[in-house]
Amino acid sequence: MKTLNLKLFGFLTLIIGLLISSCSTDDNKSPSNNTQETIKSNVESGTWRITSFIDSGNDETVHFNGYNFTFSSSGKLTASNGINNYVGTWSITDSNSNDDSRDDLDFNINFDLTNDFEDLNDDWDFISNSATKIELIDVSGGNGGTDYLTFEKN
Repeated sequence: MKTLNLKLFGFLTLIIGLLISSCSTDDNKSPSNNTQETIKSNVESGTWRITSFIDSGNDETVHFNGYNFTFSSSGKLTASNGINNYVGTWSITDSNSNDDSRDDLDFNINFDLTNDFEDLNDDWDFISNSATKIELIDVSGGNGGTDYLTFEKN
């Protein structure tokens, strides 16, 4: 009887071990990675326009009227209004610092310019995002002003 129990225990241990080893998890796909990939896919599709840019309480949207923004998969950001073409860079990063939530994603924009487009340079935090609209916020560390930036798909 004791040998039968040991054999049964060994058999059950083997079965449980096989079941556990056959289950796979994708450790590289955390919720923030999935969100990041979804946002990247949305942004890289089509052209976008700025529908709102509030710089420390001042509505400066008019500076970007008529510009279409293209976010390429290589990280190149192009703004064009048919006459002017400006090239910058963009990325989405997980800041994951101690004072942020675990899935704090930043939408990084950089234009190496000295015109209105330099005001877009920042590591923006997401308020909301969808396939057709991205709302961003940045609270300045220097003067404490809050900036809001909204892109909508054309």
